[in-house]
Amino acid sequence: MANVNLKINNIPVTVPEGTTILEAARLAHIEIPTLCYLKDVACVGSCRMCLVEATGARGLVAACVYPVAEGMEVQTNTPKCRKSRKTSLELLLSKHKKKCLSCERNHNCELQRLSAEYGADEDRFEGETLEHPLDLSAPYVVRDRDKCINCNRCVAACQKQHVGAIGPIGRGYNVHIGSAFEMSLMESVCVGCGQCIVACPVGALKERTTVDEVWDAIQNTQKKVVFFTAPSVRATLGEAFGLPVGTNVEGKMVAAIRRLGNVEVFNMDVTADLTIMEEATELLNRIQNKGTLPMFTSCCPGWVKFVEQKYPEMIPNLSTCKSPQEMFGGLLKTYYCEKNGIDPKDLYVVSVIPCTAKKYECHRPEMNGEVDAAITTRELARMIKTAGIRFTELPDEEFDNPFAICSGGGTIFGATGGVMEAALRVAARALDGKFEVVDFPEVRGTLPIKEATYKIAGKTVRVAVANGLANAAEIIEGVKNGTRQYDFIEIMACPGGCVNGGGQPTLPDSIRNSVELKELRAAALYRSDKENKVRRSSDSPVIDTIYAEYFGSPNSHKAHEVLHTSYKADKRI
Repeated sequence: MANVNLKINNIPVTVPEGTTILEAARLAHIEIPTLCYLKDVACVGSCRMCLVEATGARGLVAACVYPVAEGMEVQTNTPKCRKSRKTSLELLLSKHKKKCLSCERNHNCELQRLSAEYGADEDRFEGETLEHPLDLSAPYVVRDRDKCINCNRCVAACQKQHVGAIGPIGRGYNVHIGSAFEMSLMESVCVGCGQCIVACPVGALKERTTVDEVWDAIQNTQKKVVFFTAPSVRATLGEAFGLPVGTNVEGKMVAAIRRLGNVEVFNMDVTADLTIMEEATELLNRIQNKGTLPMFTSCCPGWVKFVEQKYPEMIPNLSTCKSPQEMFGGLLKTYYCEKNGIDPKDLYVVSVIPCTAKKYECHRPEMNGEVDAAITTRELARMIKTAGIRFTELPDEEFDNPFAICSGGGTIFGATGGVMEAALRVAARALDGKFEVVDFPEVRGTLPIKEATYKIAGKTVRVAVANGLANAAEIIEGVKNGTRQYDFIEIMACPGGCVNGGGQPTLPDSIRNSVELKELRAAALYRSDKENKVRRSSDSPVIDTIYAEYFGSPNSHKAHEVLHTSYKADKRI
Protein backbone atom coordinates (compact mmCIF):
# COMPACT_ATOMS: atom_id res chain seq x y z
CA MET A 1 0.00 0.00 0.00
CA ALA A 2 1.37 3.41 -1.01
CA ASN A 3 2.11 6.10 1.57
CA VAL A 4 0.64 9.59 1.54
CA ASN A 5 2.46 12.73 2.68
CA LEU A 6 0.50 15.64 4.13
CA LYS A 7 0.67 18.37 6.73
CA ILE A 8 -1.60 18.76 9.75
CA ASN A 9 -1.32 22.13 11.46
CA ASN A 10 1.95 22.54 9.51
CA ILE A 11 3.35 19.26 10.95
CA PRO A 12 4.51 16.80 8.23
CA VAL A 13 2.85 13.39 8.48
CA THR A 14 3.24 10.22 6.40
CA VAL A 15 0.46 7.64 6.53
CA PRO A 16 -0.81 4.73 4.42
CA GLU A 17 -3.23 5.52 1.63
CA GLY A 18 -6.83 5.36 2.82
CA THR A 19 -6.06 6.73 6.30
CA THR A 20 -8.56 9.28 7.58
CA ILE A 21 -7.59 12.76 8.70
CA LEU A 22 -8.58 11.83 12.25
CA GLU A 23 -6.20 8.86 12.29
CA ALA A 24 -3.41 10.86 10.68
CA ALA A 25 -3.75 13.67 13.22
CA ARG A 26 -2.92 11.32 16.07
CA LEU A 27 0.47 10.67 14.51
CA ALA A 28 1.10 14.40 14.80
CA HIS A 29 -0.02 14.23 18.44
CA ILE A 30 -3.14 16.26 17.65
CA GLU A 31 -6.49 15.24 19.12
CA ILE A 32 -9.47 16.23 16.98
CA PRO A 33 -12.68 16.24 19.07
CA THR A 34 -15.38 13.64 18.36
CA LEU A 35 -18.70 12.54 19.80
CA CYS A 36 -20.19 10.01 17.39
CA TYR A 37 -16.86 8.34 16.52
CA LEU A 38 -15.58 5.39 18.56
CA LYS A 39 -12.76 3.20 17.33
CA ASP A 40 -13.87 -0.26 16.21
CA VAL A 41 -17.51 0.65 16.95
CA ALA A 42 -18.87 3.74 15.17
CA CYS A 43 -17.67 6.02 12.37
CA VAL A 44 -20.50 7.92 10.67
CA GLY A 45 -19.51 11.60 10.79
CA SER A 46 -22.91 12.68 12.10
CA CYS A 47 -22.01 14.76 15.17
CA ARG A 48 -19.92 17.28 13.14
CA MET A 49 -17.52 17.82 16.03
CA CYS A 50 -14.49 16.68 14.04
CA LEU A 51 -14.90 19.21 11.21
CA VAL A 52 -11.59 20.55 9.87
CA GLU A 53 -10.36 22.63 6.96
CA ALA A 54 -8.43 20.77 4.26
CA THR A 55 -7.00 21.82 0.91
CA GLY A 56 -8.94 20.42 -2.01
CA ALA A 57 -12.18 20.24 -0.02
CA ARG A 58 -15.15 22.53 -0.27
CA GLY A 59 -15.90 23.84 3.17
CA LEU A 60 -15.35 21.95 6.40
CA VAL A 61 -15.02 18.15 6.25
CA ALA A 62 -15.55 15.42 8.87
CA ALA A 63 -12.08 14.19 9.82
CA CYS A 64 -13.35 10.78 10.99
CA VAL A 65 -14.47 9.77 7.48
CA TYR A 66 -12.48 12.03 5.13
CA PRO A 67 -9.42 10.30 3.61
CA VAL A 68 -6.05 12.00 3.32
CA ALA A 69 -4.52 12.89 -0.05
CA GLU A 70 -0.97 13.52 -1.25
CA GLY A 71 0.13 17.07 -0.45
CA MET A 72 -3.01 17.84 1.57
CA GLU A 73 -2.75 20.55 4.18
CA VAL A 74 -5.13 20.30 7.12
CA GLN A 75 -5.96 22.89 9.74
CA THR A 76 -7.82 21.56 12.79
CA ASN A 77 -8.05 24.63 14.99
CA THR A 78 -9.04 27.61 12.85
CA PRO A 79 -11.68 30.12 14.03
CA LYS A 80 -14.09 28.56 11.55
CA CYS A 81 -13.55 25.07 13.03
CA ARG A 82 -13.91 26.27 16.61
CA LYS A 83 -17.05 28.27 15.87
CA SER A 84 -18.66 25.30 14.10
CA ARG A 85 -17.91 22.94 16.97
CA LYS A 86 -19.20 25.38 19.57
CA THR A 87 -22.45 25.82 17.66
CA SER A 88 -22.87 22.06 17.29
CA LEU A 89 -22.43 21.65 21.04
CA GLU A 90 -24.94 24.38 21.80
CA LEU A 91 -27.50 22.78 19.51
CA LEU A 92 -27.01 19.44 21.25
CA LEU A 93 -27.37 21.11 24.65
CA SER A 94 -30.67 22.69 23.61
CA LYS A 95 -32.38 19.26 23.81
CA HIS A 96 -30.16 17.56 26.38
CA LYS A 97 -31.38 17.04 29.95
CA LYS A 98 -28.78 19.06 31.83
CA LYS A 99 -28.84 17.28 35.19
CA CYS A 100 -25.06 17.10 35.37
CA LEU A 101 -24.58 17.16 39.15
CA SER A 102 -26.77 14.09 39.66
CA CYS A 103 -25.66 12.28 36.51
CA GLU A 104 -23.65 9.05 36.68
CA ARG A 105 -21.27 10.53 34.11
CA ASN A 106 -20.57 13.84 35.87
CA HIS A 107 -16.89 14.69 35.32
CA ASN A 108 -16.65 11.71 32.96
CA CYS A 109 -18.92 12.90 30.15
CA GLU A 110 -17.70 13.67 26.65
CA LEU A 111 -20.41 16.30 26.07
CA GLN A 112 -19.65 18.00 29.36
CA ARG A 113 -15.91 18.00 28.70
CA LEU A 114 -16.19 19.43 25.19
CA SER A 115 -18.73 22.05 26.29
CA ALA A 116 -16.27 23.27 28.91
CA GLU A 117 -13.34 23.26 26.48
CA TYR A 118 -15.22 25.26 23.83
CA GLY A 119 -17.07 27.57 26.24
CA ALA A 120 -20.47 26.45 24.95
CA ASP A 121 -23.50 28.39 26.20
CA GLU A 122 -26.06 25.80 27.27
CA ASP A 123 -28.88 28.35 26.98
CA ARG A 124 -28.01 29.87 23.61
CA PHE A 125 -30.71 27.87 21.84
CA GLU A 126 -33.97 27.23 23.63
CA GLY A 127 -35.13 23.81 22.52
CA GLU A 128 -38.44 22.15 23.16
CA THR A 129 -38.52 20.73 26.68
CA LEU A 130 -39.97 17.24 26.76
CA GLU A 131 -39.86 14.77 29.60
CA HIS A 132 -39.95 11.10 28.80
CA PRO A 133 -40.16 8.38 31.46
CA LEU A 134 -37.05 6.37 32.22
CA ASP A 135 -37.00 2.86 30.82
CA LEU A 136 -36.66 0.86 34.03
CA SER A 137 -38.02 -2.37 32.60
CA ALA A 138 -34.76 -4.33 32.71
CA PRO A 139 -32.93 -5.31 35.91
CA TYR A 140 -29.58 -4.49 34.34
CA VAL A 141 -29.81 -1.18 32.43
CA VAL A 142 -31.61 2.17 32.64
CA ARG A 143 -32.32 4.19 29.51
CA ASP A 144 -32.88 7.96 29.73
CA ARG A 145 -34.12 9.26 26.39
CA ASP A 146 -33.87 12.90 27.51
CA LYS A 147 -30.08 12.67 27.92
CA CYS A 148 -29.52 11.03 24.52
CA ILE A 149 -27.70 13.16 21.91
CA ASN A 150 -28.47 10.81 18.98
CA CYS A 151 -24.81 10.05 18.31
CA ASN A 152 -25.84 6.46 17.42
CA ARG A 153 -22.81 4.92 19.12
CA CYS A 154 -25.07 2.64 21.16
CA VAL A 155 -26.87 1.59 17.98
CA ALA A 156 -23.58 0.77 16.28
CA ALA A 157 -22.41 -1.24 19.31
CA CYS A 158 -25.67 -3.21 19.37
CA GLN A 159 -25.54 -3.89 15.63
CA LYS A 160 -21.92 -4.99 15.92
CA GLN A 161 -23.12 -7.47 18.52
CA HIS A 162 -25.57 -8.90 15.95
CA VAL A 163 -28.43 -8.09 18.33
CA GLY A 164 -30.11 -4.95 17.01
CA ALA A 165 -32.25 -4.23 20.06
CA ILE A 166 -32.14 -0.46 19.52
CA GLY A 167 -32.09 1.93 16.59
CA PRO A 168 -33.21 5.38 15.40
CA ILE A 169 -36.96 6.04 15.36
CA GLY A 170 -38.64 9.01 13.66
CA ARG A 171 -37.17 11.70 11.42
CA GLY A 172 -35.57 15.12 11.69
CA TYR A 173 -36.02 16.94 14.98
CA ASN A 174 -38.15 14.10 16.36
CA VAL A 175 -35.64 11.32 15.77
CA HIS A 176 -34.73 9.34 18.89
CA ILE A 177 -33.16 6.03 19.83
CA GLY A 178 -35.44 3.24 20.95
CA SER A 179 -36.52 -0.35 20.44
CA ALA A 180 -38.85 -1.54 17.69
CA PHE A 181 -42.48 -0.42 18.14
CA GLU A 182 -41.34 1.67 21.14
CA MET A 183 -41.16 -1.49 23.26
CA SER A 184 -39.16 -1.49 26.47
CA LEU A 185 -35.66 -2.94 26.59
CA MET A 186 -36.89 -5.93 28.58
CA GLU A 187 -39.42 -6.71 25.85
CA SER A 188 -36.83 -6.33 23.10
CA VAL A 189 -34.14 -8.77 21.96
CA CYS A 190 -31.55 -7.11 24.23
CA VAL A 191 -29.22 -9.70 25.77
CA GLY A 192 -27.88 -7.39 28.48
CA CYS A 193 -24.23 -7.31 27.39
CA GLY A 194 -23.98 -3.60 28.22
CA GLN A 195 -21.80 -2.67 25.24
CA CYS A 196 -24.25 0.18 24.58
CA ILE A 197 -23.45 1.63 28.02
CA VAL A 198 -19.69 1.79 27.51
CA ALA A 199 -20.25 3.21 24.01
CA CYS A 200 -22.56 6.02 25.19
CA PRO A 201 -20.60 9.31 25.54
CA VAL A 202 -23.13 10.82 27.95
CA GLY A 203 -25.45 9.40 30.64
CA ALA A 204 -28.31 8.22 28.46
CA LEU A 205 -27.54 4.59 29.32
CA LYS A 206 -26.32 3.27 32.65
CA GLU A 207 -26.46 0.09 34.69
CA ARG A 208 -29.44 -0.52 36.98
CA THR A 209 -27.68 0.02 40.26
CA THR A 210 -28.15 -2.03 43.43
CA VAL A 211 -25.57 -0.09 45.45
CA ASP A 212 -28.13 1.26 47.95
CA GLU A 213 -29.35 -2.27 48.69
CA VAL A 214 -25.76 -3.40 49.27
CA TRP A 215 -25.10 -0.49 51.66
CA ASP A 216 -28.29 -1.38 53.55
CA ALA A 217 -27.17 -5.02 53.87
CA ILE A 218 -23.75 -3.98 55.16
CA GLN A 219 -25.41 -1.89 57.88
CA ASN A 220 -27.88 -4.65 58.80
CA THR A 221 -26.47 -6.41 61.87
CA GLN A 222 -28.76 -9.40 61.19
CA LYS A 223 -27.01 -10.10 57.89
CA LYS A 224 -23.64 -11.63 57.18
CA VAL A 225 -22.34 -9.97 53.99
CA VAL A 226 -19.82 -11.57 51.67
CA PHE A 227 -18.36 -10.13 48.48
CA PHE A 228 -16.66 -12.06 45.72
CA THR A 229 -14.93 -10.53 42.72
CA ALA A 230 -14.72 -11.76 39.13
CA PRO A 231 -11.31 -12.46 37.56
CA SER A 232 -11.24 -9.43 35.26
CA VAL A 233 -12.17 -6.82 37.88
CA ARG A 234 -8.65 -6.76 39.33
CA ALA A 235 -7.31 -5.76 35.90
CA THR A 236 -9.70 -2.82 35.40
CA LEU A 237 -10.73 -1.34 38.76
CA GLY A 238 -7.55 0.73 38.98
CA GLU A 239 -8.58 2.72 35.91
CA ALA A 240 -11.38 4.31 37.95
CA PHE A 241 -8.68 5.75 40.23
CA GLY A 242 -6.32 7.04 37.56
CA LEU A 243 -3.99 4.05 37.37
CA PRO A 244 -2.64 2.95 33.96
CA VAL A 245 -4.70 0.54 31.88
CA GLY A 246 -3.63 -3.02 32.64
CA THR A 247 -2.66 -2.45 36.28
CA ASN A 248 -3.44 -5.46 38.47
CA VAL A 249 -4.95 -4.07 41.69
CA GLU A 250 -6.04 -7.35 43.29
CA GLY A 251 -4.53 -6.58 46.71
CA LYS A 252 -5.85 -3.01 46.85
CA MET A 253 -9.28 -4.17 45.63
CA VAL A 254 -9.54 -6.63 48.52
CA ALA A 255 -8.35 -4.00 51.01
CA ALA A 256 -10.88 -1.46 49.72
CA ILE A 257 -13.86 -3.84 49.89
CA ARG A 258 -12.89 -4.87 53.41
CA ARG A 259 -13.03 -1.20 54.43
CA LEU A 260 -16.62 -0.80 53.21
CA GLY A 261 -17.88 -2.47 56.37
CA ASN A 262 -17.99 -5.76 58.21
CA VAL A 263 -17.70 -7.99 55.15
CA GLU A 264 -15.68 -10.95 53.97
CA VAL A 265 -14.02 -10.85 50.55
CA PHE A 266 -13.74 -14.01 48.45
CA ASN A 267 -12.11 -14.78 45.12
CA MET A 268 -14.48 -15.74 42.29
CA ASP A 269 -11.50 -17.34 40.54
CA VAL A 270 -12.19 -20.27 42.88
CA THR A 271 -15.49 -21.00 41.17
CA ALA A 272 -13.88 -20.30 37.81
CA ASP A 273 -11.71 -23.29 38.73
CA LEU A 274 -14.83 -25.15 39.84
CA THR A 275 -16.51 -24.35 36.51
CA ILE A 276 -13.53 -25.82 34.68
CA MET A 277 -13.65 -29.01 36.72
CA GLU A 278 -17.34 -29.47 35.96
CA GLU A 279 -17.15 -28.30 32.34
CA ALA A 280 -14.06 -30.31 31.40
CA THR A 281 -15.62 -33.43 32.94
CA GLU A 282 -18.85 -32.79 31.07
CA LEU A 283 -16.94 -32.38 27.80
CA LEU A 284 -15.01 -35.63 28.27
CA ASN A 285 -18.25 -37.45 29.10
CA ARG A 286 -19.86 -36.14 25.93
CA ILE A 287 -16.86 -37.13 23.81
CA GLN A 288 -16.60 -40.61 25.33
CA ASN A 289 -20.36 -41.31 25.40
CA LYS A 290 -21.24 -39.74 22.03
CA GLY A 291 -23.18 -36.91 23.62
CA THR A 292 -24.26 -33.67 21.93
CA LEU A 293 -21.27 -31.99 20.28
CA PRO A 294 -19.86 -29.47 19.85
CA MET A 295 -20.28 -28.34 23.43
CA PHE A 296 -20.49 -24.59 23.99
CA THR A 297 -19.37 -22.86 27.18
CA SER A 298 -22.20 -21.43 29.29
CA CYS A 299 -20.37 -19.09 31.66
CA CYS A 300 -21.42 -15.90 29.81
CA PRO A 301 -25.09 -15.02 30.49
CA GLY A 302 -25.28 -12.58 27.57
CA TRP A 303 -24.23 -15.38 25.22
CA VAL A 304 -26.68 -17.81 26.82
CA LYS A 305 -29.56 -15.37 26.36
CA PHE A 306 -28.46 -14.84 22.73
CA VAL A 307 -28.73 -18.60 22.13
CA GLU A 308 -32.09 -18.85 23.88
CA GLN A 309 -33.52 -16.05 21.74
CA LYS A 310 -31.85 -16.47 18.37
CA TYR A 311 -30.67 -20.09 18.18
CA PRO A 312 -32.88 -22.12 20.55
CA GLU A 313 -32.16 -25.27 18.51
CA MET A 314 -28.57 -25.05 19.83
CA ILE A 315 -29.56 -25.12 23.52
CA PRO A 316 -28.66 -28.84 23.83
CA ASN A 317 -25.12 -27.89 22.82
CA LEU A 318 -24.73 -25.55 25.80
CA SER A 319 -22.85 -26.87 28.80
CA THR A 320 -25.18 -27.37 31.74
CA CYS A 321 -22.67 -25.66 34.05
CA LYS A 322 -23.74 -22.46 35.76
CA SER A 323 -21.52 -19.42 35.42
CA PRO A 324 -18.80 -18.90 38.08
CA GLN A 325 -20.99 -16.19 39.61
CA GLU A 326 -23.94 -18.52 40.12
CA MET A 327 -21.73 -21.43 41.16
CA PHE A 328 -20.32 -19.21 43.89
CA GLY A 329 -23.80 -18.18 44.99
CA GLY A 330 -24.89 -21.81 45.15
CA LEU A 331 -21.68 -22.83 46.94
CA LEU A 332 -22.10 -20.11 49.57
CA LYS A 333 -25.79 -20.79 50.23
CA THR A 334 -25.11 -24.53 50.69
CA TYR A 335 -21.59 -25.70 51.53
CA TYR A 336 -20.40 -22.48 53.20
CA CYS A 337 -23.59 -21.99 55.23
CA GLU A 338 -23.69 -25.62 56.36
CA LYS A 339 -20.04 -25.56 57.32
CA ASN A 340 -20.42 -22.37 59.36
CA GLY A 341 -23.90 -22.91 60.80
CA ILE A 342 -25.44 -19.97 58.93
CA ASP A 343 -29.06 -19.80 57.83
CA PRO A 344 -28.87 -19.07 54.06
CA LYS A 345 -31.55 -16.39 54.55
CA ASP A 346 -29.11 -14.48 56.78
CA LEU A 347 -26.29 -14.54 54.20
CA TYR A 348 -26.21 -11.60 51.79
CA VAL A 349 -24.11 -12.44 48.72
CA VAL A 350 -22.62 -9.68 46.57
CA SER A 351 -20.77 -10.40 43.34
CA VAL A 352 -18.54 -7.79 41.70
CA ILE A 353 -18.73 -8.38 37.99
CA PRO A 354 -17.53 -6.86 34.70
CA CYS A 355 -20.84 -6.98 32.85
CA THR A 356 -24.49 -6.04 33.14
CA ALA A 357 -25.73 -9.41 31.88
CA LYS A 358 -24.72 -10.86 35.25
CA LYS A 359 -27.32 -8.60 36.83
CA TYR A 360 -29.92 -10.16 34.57
CA GLU A 361 -28.61 -13.63 35.42
CA CYS A 362 -29.27 -13.05 39.14
CA HIS A 363 -32.97 -12.63 38.31
CA ARG A 364 -33.31 -15.85 36.34
CA PRO A 365 -35.77 -18.03 38.29
CA GLU A 366 -33.68 -21.17 37.82
CA MET A 367 -30.82 -19.50 39.76
CA ASN A 368 -32.97 -19.46 42.94
CA GLY A 369 -31.77 -16.04 44.10
CA GLU A 370 -28.38 -17.45 45.13
CA VAL A 371 -26.68 -14.10 44.44
CA ASP A 372 -28.47 -11.24 46.20
CA ALA A 373 -26.78 -8.38 44.35
CA ALA A 374 -24.44 -8.10 41.40
CA ILE A 375 -22.55 -4.82 41.13
CA THR A 376 -20.34 -3.76 38.25
CA THR A 377 -16.74 -2.63 38.45
CA ARG A 378 -18.05 0.92 38.03
CA GLU A 379 -20.45 0.53 40.97
CA LEU A 380 -17.71 -0.85 43.22
CA ALA A 381 -15.52 2.12 42.32
CA ARG A 382 -18.33 4.51 43.28
CA MET A 383 -18.81 2.73 46.61
CA ILE A 384 -15.09 3.02 47.36
CA LYS A 385 -15.12 6.74 46.54
CA THR A 386 -18.30 7.34 48.57
CA ALA A 387 -16.65 5.66 51.56
CA GLY A 388 -13.72 8.06 51.33
CA ILE A 389 -11.21 5.26 50.82
CA ARG A 390 -7.91 6.46 49.34
CA PHE A 391 -7.57 3.57 46.97
CA THR A 392 -4.09 4.11 45.55
CA GLU A 393 -2.61 4.41 49.06
CA LEU A 394 -4.01 1.10 50.31
CA PRO A 395 -1.72 -1.79 51.23
CA ASP A 396 -2.18 -5.04 49.33
CA GLU A 397 -4.30 -7.52 51.25
CA GLU A 398 -5.30 -11.13 50.55
CA PHE A 399 -8.72 -12.67 50.02
CA ASP A 400 -10.43 -14.33 52.97
CA ASN A 401 -10.37 -18.09 53.49
CA PRO A 402 -11.70 -20.58 52.63
CA PHE A 403 -12.09 -19.11 49.12
CA ALA A 404 -8.79 -17.30 48.63
CA ILE A 405 -6.50 -19.55 46.61
CA CYS A 406 -7.10 -20.23 42.93
CA SER A 407 -5.17 -21.55 39.96
CA GLY A 408 -3.88 -19.43 37.11
CA GLY A 409 -6.54 -21.07 34.97
CA GLY A 410 -9.24 -19.43 37.08
CA THR A 411 -7.62 -16.02 36.69
CA ILE A 412 -7.49 -16.00 32.88
CA PHE A 413 -11.25 -16.62 32.71
CA GLY A 414 -11.63 -12.87 32.21
CA ALA A 415 -9.93 -12.85 28.79
CA THR A 416 -11.25 -14.30 25.56
CA GLY A 417 -9.71 -17.76 25.18
CA GLY A 418 -9.08 -18.04 28.91
CA VAL A 419 -11.93 -20.46 29.60
CA MET A 420 -10.81 -22.64 26.71
CA GLU A 421 -7.19 -22.68 27.83
CA ALA A 422 -8.11 -23.46 31.43
CA ALA A 423 -10.36 -26.30 30.26
CA LEU A 424 -7.68 -27.70 27.96
CA ARG A 425 -5.21 -27.81 30.84
CA VAL A 426 -7.57 -30.02 32.86
CA ALA A 427 -8.97 -32.11 29.99
CA ALA A 428 -5.51 -32.85 28.61
CA ARG A 429 -4.28 -34.06 31.99
CA ALA A 430 -7.42 -36.20 32.40
CA LEU A 431 -6.87 -37.84 28.99
CA ASP A 432 -3.13 -38.20 29.46
CA GLY A 433 -1.93 -38.30 33.06
CA LYS A 434 1.57 -37.30 31.95
CA PHE A 435 0.49 -34.24 29.96
CA GLU A 436 2.41 -31.29 31.43
CA VAL A 437 1.70 -28.47 28.94
CA VAL A 438 -0.26 -25.60 30.49
CA ASP A 439 0.20 -22.89 27.85
CA PHE A 440 -2.05 -23.00 24.79
CA PRO A 441 -1.08 -19.84 22.86
CA GLU A 442 -3.25 -20.75 19.87
CA VAL A 443 -6.41 -19.74 21.77
CA ARG A 444 -5.00 -16.52 23.21
CA GLY A 445 -5.32 -13.02 21.77
CA THR A 446 -8.19 -10.84 20.62
CA LEU A 447 -8.78 -12.16 17.11
CA PRO A 448 -12.56 -12.43 16.50
CA ILE A 449 -12.37 -16.20 15.95
CA LYS A 450 -9.54 -18.58 16.89
CA GLU A 451 -9.33 -22.27 15.97
CA ALA A 452 -6.96 -25.04 17.05
CA THR A 453 -6.64 -28.81 16.91
CA TYR A 454 -4.79 -30.82 19.54
CA LYS A 455 -3.72 -34.46 19.62
CA ILE A 456 -3.91 -35.73 23.19
CA ALA A 457 -3.53 -39.37 24.22
CA GLY A 458 -4.35 -40.47 20.70
CA LYS A 459 -7.54 -38.39 20.59
CA THR A 460 -8.09 -35.37 18.34
CA VAL A 461 -9.70 -32.40 20.09
CA ARG A 462 -10.92 -29.58 17.83
CA VAL A 463 -11.66 -26.26 19.52
CA ALA A 464 -12.77 -22.75 18.63
CA VAL A 465 -12.98 -19.45 20.50
CA ALA A 466 -15.15 -16.48 19.53
CA ASN A 467 -15.61 -13.11 21.22
CA GLY A 468 -18.41 -10.75 20.26
CA LEU A 469 -21.86 -12.05 19.36
CA ALA A 470 -21.52 -11.38 15.64
CA ASN A 471 -18.59 -13.80 15.63
CA ALA A 472 -20.59 -16.24 17.75
CA ALA A 473 -23.31 -16.17 15.10
CA GLU A 474 -20.71 -16.93 12.41
CA ILE A 475 -19.51 -19.94 14.40
CA ILE A 476 -23.06 -21.21 14.94
CA GLU A 477 -24.00 -20.87 11.28
CA GLY A 478 -20.85 -22.79 10.32
CA VAL A 479 -21.66 -25.56 12.79
CA LYS A 480 -25.23 -25.78 11.50
CA ASN A 481 -24.28 -26.00 7.83
CA GLY A 482 -21.37 -28.38 8.46
CA THR A 483 -18.54 -26.08 7.33
CA ARG A 484 -17.13 -25.84 10.87
CA GLN A 485 -16.50 -28.94 12.95
CA TYR A 486 -15.40 -28.76 16.55
CA ASP A 487 -15.66 -30.61 19.85
CA PHE A 488 -15.58 -27.62 22.20
CA ILE A 489 -16.34 -23.93 21.63
CA GLU A 490 -15.82 -20.99 23.96
CA ILE A 491 -18.04 -17.94 23.41
CA MET A 492 -17.91 -14.60 25.20
CA ALA A 493 -20.51 -11.98 24.34
CA CYS A 494 -18.25 -8.95 24.71
CA PRO A 495 -15.41 -8.20 22.26
CA GLY A 496 -12.22 -9.23 24.02
CA GLY A 497 -14.12 -11.07 26.73
CA CYS A 498 -14.94 -9.95 30.27
CA VAL A 499 -12.02 -7.50 30.39
CA ASN A 500 -14.06 -5.42 27.93
CA GLY A 501 -17.45 -6.06 29.55
CA GLY A 502 -20.32 -3.62 29.71
CA GLY A 503 -19.74 -2.99 33.42
CA GLN A 504 -16.10 -1.98 33.19
CA PRO A 505 -14.85 1.57 33.88
CA THR A 506 -15.91 4.18 31.35
CA LEU A 507 -12.79 5.81 29.95
CA PRO A 508 -12.48 9.06 27.95
CA ASP A 509 -12.68 8.75 24.17
CA SER A 510 -9.10 9.99 23.88
CA ILE A 511 -8.00 6.78 25.65
CA ARG A 512 -10.53 4.39 24.08
CA ASN A 513 -9.59 5.58 20.59
CA SER A 514 -5.84 5.31 21.06
CA VAL A 515 -5.17 2.51 23.58
CA GLU A 516 -5.70 -1.22 23.04
CA LEU A 517 -7.78 -1.77 26.17
CA LYS A 518 -8.58 -5.43 25.58
CA GLU A 519 -4.95 -6.42 25.09
CA LEU A 520 -3.56 -4.48 28.06
CA ARG A 521 -6.25 -5.67 30.46
CA ALA A 522 -5.89 -9.29 29.35
CA ALA A 523 -2.11 -9.08 29.70
CA ALA A 524 -2.53 -8.33 33.41
CA LEU A 525 -4.46 -11.59 33.85
CA TYR A 526 -1.92 -13.65 31.92
CA ARG A 527 0.90 -12.19 34.02
CA SER A 528 -0.97 -13.24 37.16
CA ASP A 529 -1.45 -16.72 35.70
CA LYS A 530 2.25 -17.05 34.90
CA GLU A 531 3.25 -15.97 38.40
CA ASN A 532 0.89 -18.46 40.06
CA LYS A 533 2.54 -21.65 41.30
CA VAL A 534 -0.70 -23.52 40.55
CA ARG A 535 -1.60 -23.23 36.84
CA ARG A 536 -4.17 -26.03 36.47
CA SER A 537 -7.62 -25.90 38.11
CA SER A 538 -7.43 -29.58 39.05
CA ASP A 539 -4.29 -28.87 41.11
CA SER A 540 -5.93 -26.25 43.33
CA PRO A 541 -5.98 -27.30 47.03
CA VAL A 542 -9.23 -25.34 47.54
CA ILE A 543 -10.93 -27.32 44.78
CA ASP A 544 -9.65 -30.57 46.33
CA THR A 545 -11.17 -29.57 49.66
CA ILE A 546 -14.55 -28.59 48.17
CA TYR A 547 -14.91 -31.94 46.41
CA ALA A 548 -13.60 -33.92 49.38
CA GLU A 549 -15.92 -32.22 51.87
CA TYR A 550 -19.05 -31.70 49.81
CA PHE A 551 -19.44 -32.71 46.16
CA GLY A 552 -17.44 -35.92 46.07
CA SER A 553 -16.43 -35.67 42.43
CA PRO A 554 -17.05 -33.49 39.36
CA ASN A 555 -20.48 -34.03 37.77
CA SER A 556 -21.71 -35.96 40.84
CA HIS A 557 -25.40 -35.89 41.72
CA LYS A 558 -24.83 -33.22 44.37
CA ALA A 559 -22.68 -31.19 41.97
CA HIS A 560 -25.51 -31.24 39.44
CA GLU A 561 -27.97 -30.05 42.08
CA VAL A 562 -25.86 -27.02 43.04
CA LEU A 563 -23.56 -26.23 40.12
CA HIS A 564 -25.59 -27.09 37.01
CA THR A 565 -28.77 -25.74 35.45
CA SER A 566 -30.84 -25.86 32.26
CA TYR A 567 -31.94 -23.35 29.64
CA LYS A 568 -35.06 -22.86 27.56
CA ALA A 569 -36.08 -21.21 24.31
CA ASP A 570 -36.99 -17.52 24.50
CA LYS A 571 -37.99 -16.73 20.93
CA ARG A 572 -38.47 -12.97 20.65
CA ILE A 573 -37.66 -12.51 16.96
